[in-house]
Amino acid sequence: MTGSTALLTDRYELTMLDAALQDGTADRECVFELFSRRLSGGRRFGVVAGTGRLLTLLRDFHFGEDELRSLADNHVVSASTMSFLENFRFSGTITGYREGELYFPGSPILTVEGTFAEAVILETIALSVLNHDSAVATAAARMSLAAGDRPLAEMGARRAAEYSAVAAARAAYIAGFDATSNLEAGRTWGIPTMGTAAHSWTLLHDSEEEAFRAQIAASGVGTTLLVDTYDITTGVETAIRVAGTDLGGVRLDSGDLPIVAGEVRAQLDALGAAKTKITVTSDLDEYAIASLAASPVDAYGVGTSVVTGSGYPTASMVYKLVARQDTDGAWVAVAKKAQDKASLGGRKAAFRTLERGKATSELVAVSDGFEKVQTAADHPDARALQVVFVDHGEIDAAHEGVDGTAAARAHHAMVREELPVRGLALSKSDPVIPTVFVNAK
Repeated sequence: MTGSTALLTDRYELTMLDAALQDGTADRECVFELFSRRLSGGRRFGVVAGTGRLLTLLRDFHFGEDELRSLADNHVVSASTMSFLENFRFSGTITGYREGELYFPGSPILTVEGTFAEAVILETIALSVLNHDSAVATAAARMSLAAGDRPLAEMGARRAAEYSAVAAARAAYIAGFDATSNLEAGRTWGIPTMGTAAHSWTLLHDSEEEAFRAQIAASGVGTTLLVDTYDITTGVETAIRVAGTDLGGVRLDSGDLPIVAGEVRAQLDALGAAKTKITVTSDLDEYAIASLAASPVDAYGVGTSVVTGSGYPTASMVYKLVARQDTDGAWVAVAKKAQDKASLGGRKAAFRTLERGKATSELVAVSDGFEKVQTAADHPDARALQVVFVDHGEIDAAHEGVDGTAAARAHHAMVREELPVRGLALSKSDPVIPTVFVNAK
């Protein structure tokens, strides 16, 4: 997407801004926090993803002539607010969990500091990006754990909106997938791409053998042949007869995969193709992948389940005002009290306590404003979780683009080693570690 991102927002963000400019509260310094009250689907941990994308979108969060014309045509805000928006650029500070980091209920994933006017209008775009990408990354991490050392490819573009598919490929890669079928994701984020042929390729030709010969002529014997368009046993026999025993791989996209994979492995070995690998696809999710752990499968391709969060397409994150200055400039903690939707007021500093390299708790120190904010020095036996993404309007480019994506992937691989063993299970349960809130002293 190119151009301004400022209208990727809800109308009420701008109507609140309009009213705040009129009543004089727009310039009040505020702290907004993005967090999740609970983990979707009884999962034991969540994975932060989307931060790098959000920072790039923030660079283009300004109101040009087209955006202002749209606001005027639809009578969204007053003329004085239009004048304010003409010169809008975010000049506040954003801190939060590194992309690829694990999170738990109440984790202060993103903290936005600035005036009410400039912080409130980031709510929708921040939630839009992080809710989607973190849902995909959390599902992808579970699939990666289930796959173990076997490679995983993301191939869900046809099951998502076009740009959502690109974002999903990136989130899956950060959380442990090895490649994507999506060329735009490869170009934009530096993700390795993969793909050979679909069933239509076989159906195009007068015979399966002709299709295989043509594919090998174009791609070489290292390619992967899809052998289940007609009969799998015949397909495997034809594949090896045409390609020889150096065929790179066969792909299975149907059938009772644990049984079929075993039969195909035995057939390949009997034909002398012991090095030919087996890739399986066919509506896989983390549970299906886990069920194949003892099967002779070499790689997995996952589509629908990963791009839709494996049944939970949102991470259920919210964006709440947690502290503000009063008319005298003193900091006040504020919180929502609604039943089942309460928030915890105050600025947060977060740390991961560890014992012998494994996480034991999410420690969150809470203060009214900024005078008592804790740092790593206050918790020498824990790992500080927050970094600065935007410093008074200056965006740290290290978290963006190809390099930022690679760094997020590496960070996730590192922090996943901190999970206690019960965090690796796929069954529904409580978060693997508790979130402990303490008052900053």
